[in-house]
Amino acid sequence: MSNVEEFPVAAHKLSEYAALMAAAPSALDAIPGAVYLCDNDGWLVRYNTEAAELWGRSPSLEQKRERFCGSHRLFLLDGTLLKKEDCPMAEAVERGTATRNTEVIMERPDGSRFVALVNIRALRDQHGNIQGAINCFQDISAHKAMEEEVRRKSADLEDFFENSAIGLHIVSGEGIIQRANKAELALLGYTAEEYVGRHIAEFHADEPVIGDILNKLSCGEKLDRYPARLRAKDGSIKYVLITSNSRFEDGQFINTRCFTTDVTDLYEAESARRESEDRLAATYEAATIGIAETDAEGRMLRVNDAICKMLGRSREELLAMTFFDYTQEDDREEDAALYARQIRGELDNYVLRKRARKPDGTTVYLDIHSSSVRDVSGGFRYGVRVILDVTQAKHMEDQIRESERHMRNLLEALPAAIYTTDASGRITFYNNAAIEMSGRTPQAGDLWCLTWRLYNQDGSPLPHDRCPMALTLKENRPVRGVEAIAERPDGTRVPLIPYPTPLHDADGKLVGAINMLVDITERKQAENRQKILIAELNHRVKNTLATVQSLAGQTARHAENLHDFSHRFEARLLALSRAHDLLTKRHWEDAPLDSLAREVLTPLAGEAAERIVIDGPPVELNPRGALSFTMALNELVTNAVKYGALSSETGTLSVSWRLHNRSHSTMLILEWQERGGPPVTPPTRRGFGTRLMERCIERDLQGDFDLVFDPMGVTCRVSIPVGPEEG
Repeated sequence: MSNVEEFPVAAHKLSEYAALMAAAPSALDAIPGAVYLCDNDGWLVRYNTEAAELWGRSPSLEQKRERFCGSHRLFLLDGTLLKKEDCPMAEAVERGTATRNTEVIMERPDGSRFVALVNIRALRDQHGNIQGAINCFQDISAHKAMEEEVRRKSADLEDFFENSAIGLHIVSGEGIIQRANKAELALLGYTAEEYVGRHIAEFHADEPVIGDILNKLSCGEKLDRYPARLRAKDGSIKYVLITSNSRFEDGQFINTRCFTTDVTDLYEAESARRESEDRLAATYEAATIGIAETDAEGRMLRVNDAICKMLGRSREELLAMTFFDYTQEDDREEDAALYARQIRGELDNYVLRKRARKPDGTTVYLDIHSSSVRDVSGGFRYGVRVILDVTQAKHMEDQIRESERHMRNLLEALPAAIYTTDASGRITFYNNAAIEMSGRTPQAGDLWCLTWRLYNQDGSPLPHDRCPMALTLKENRPVRGVEAIAERPDGTRVPLIPYPTPLHDADGKLVGAINMLVDITERKQAENRQKILIAELNHRVKNTLATVQSLAGQTARHAENLHDFSHRFEARLLALSRAHDLLTKRHWEDAPLDSLAREVLTPLAGEAAERIVIDGPPVELNPRGALSFTMALNELVTNAVKYGALSSETGTLSVSWRLHNRSHSTMLILEWQERGGPPVTPPTRRGFGTRLMERCIERDLQGDFDLVFDPMGVTCRVSIPVGPEEG
């Protein structure tokens, strides 16, 4: 309602605007409230003292006049800036719009603000033209603050009721539910429409209980956590505690305010706990394993029948003992130390195997599983010890361990490489022979095979995941008849035959495999030697027949008679035979020169052999070189025995050699020197023996042969390249 009353029309018909403007400046101060006037252009023309006080300023009415309002700034209630040209006074001046009890926020120059209740009316002349407008406003900040406080408290109260975590409901004196909050409705599963307006007794499962509750409340008694059962919409029963008091007016029972605390989970938990305790007690006594409770000193507080039977003692005996009393002396210290740490809270639990004595003196092995029960502050209350009699298992473990030790010793003693894997192919055991064969120690996590690398017989790589052991595990069958080549980390290779065999448990389940690796290096070498010998034999037989044929022909041409032919031919065949014997002994491999020289010279020299000196560094001759040297030495020693130094009792023979290294080869230089025999006379013609020696050295061995008939004694110098046999 406007605070501005219409002024009476004077006799001279002054308009309201004119009358206000004609009045004394102090006339506006008589109005109870802040008042100001604007002309029809909105310029501020009059205001009273109270308006200036509320504005916190006194706008000029002469120079730098202001339009529409004298406040520093205007805002809407939501804090939005309100331009003065858009304010209610502007609308009144421009369009004649009246404003009744509108609230705006005015800001003073010092930044303080207040809520103003404004009432604005346009002032018109006798013809209805707008001459200006008047605004009466007042500070209602205190009133607004009070309203806000009331609104906030109401909202808090409403929020407390509606959104409380505990169920709340109001029941009339007749027992009708008048209101219920969300927690109450959620507890029972009803909507407000289904719950409110019905009698509270409809929701109680026990009629005597609700009767007692309503009776107590109607008599003014308070309820504090009164136990009751409510029936939910889905038919389930909710266990609750009801706290309530009554409201009376003029002695009449109006309603009750009830708090409903849901304790269904607690009730069920308590029921479950009691059931669990009963079940635990039954299990405790019926258990076939020992269970004991002990205090901080280890004294037995509670024991079951199983531990009594296990230790051969009565319940009364055990309850008068600590668990240290029946523990074997050597095992007490460890158990005591672990139990002390558990009491201090350093260990939550521990497992221990120890020995205990029975009254009859027998020893039993016990597996102890010790844990502790603590109070809410973490303090030790008592220990719980679960005890298993593992005496039989311990004896079996000892037997198995001894069997395993025996098996390991047996496998270690085997000369063959042995290793085992689990079902996934991971290596679990290997003996020393396996390390020696593979040239390495297997690493943790190695799979399938312990060798560095594997190859097929043709030299192609054989991946470990496709090796015979991998095939055995993947196909669960033994693998036989396979040969492979293992390469060591140093590059050497070993031919081998694997014998992988699957291992199964008692149920036939594959648990791993065992493999034996047989080194067939010697067999392979023997096979190679056999091949070489067969080839060499074939070659030598042909050469030998050709040599025999040549010896026969040449000997016959130079023999004086049949007896001479027979003697010379036989000697040369024997020389060839000795060379063959020497090579056969060495499987037709390289022959040492010193052995060959003695084999040839000693038999032919007879007693004169003690006057032969043989000297030179170790030299190996290949089979061809050995045969050729044998024939040459045979001719030389035969001549020495018949005509040379060895034909007299004072003659000597020296056979020496040395090695001379050249840029691309090594030369063997052998020197034959006779001394102290009959004077030597050079032959008048070259005999078959000389030509035979030249052929053996120069043609067969690509060497040099120099024979000199010196009067002091025959000398011979032989030079041949030393190397692998050709052809």
